[in-house]
Amino acid sequence: QVQLVESGGGLVQPGGSLRLSCAASGSISSFNGMAWYRQAPGKQRELVAIDASGGTRNYADSVKGRFTISRDNVKSTVYLQMNSLKPEDTAVYYCRLMQFGSLYWGQGTQVTVSS
Repeated sequence: QVQLVESGGGLVQPGGSLRLSCAASGSISSFNGMAWYRQAPGKQRELVAIDASGGTRNYADSVKGRFTISRDNVKSTVYLQMNSLKPEDTAVYYCRLMQFGSLYWGQGTQVTVSS
């Protein structure tokens, strides 16, 4: 069993920053397939950032240069540093782990960017 617990969401003004955390626990044999997704109202869930095999990091064009995904393998925690936030970044953000062909999701945390 795998559990992902997120924290760090909230309300921030445009241009501000937030750091999301996702702590993983349970039967984790590979901490490599980690990613962050987001879903805005009326839109489908979209990939924001992924930290995959070999440490490869990829980002959606809309967040490239502003967001950074990272992880601490000792703490089994993945982070999403979000800088220069825009109103269009407003969404529910989800942490995801892929392991042995199965997907595990966090509960989601709300990020609202507004003045």
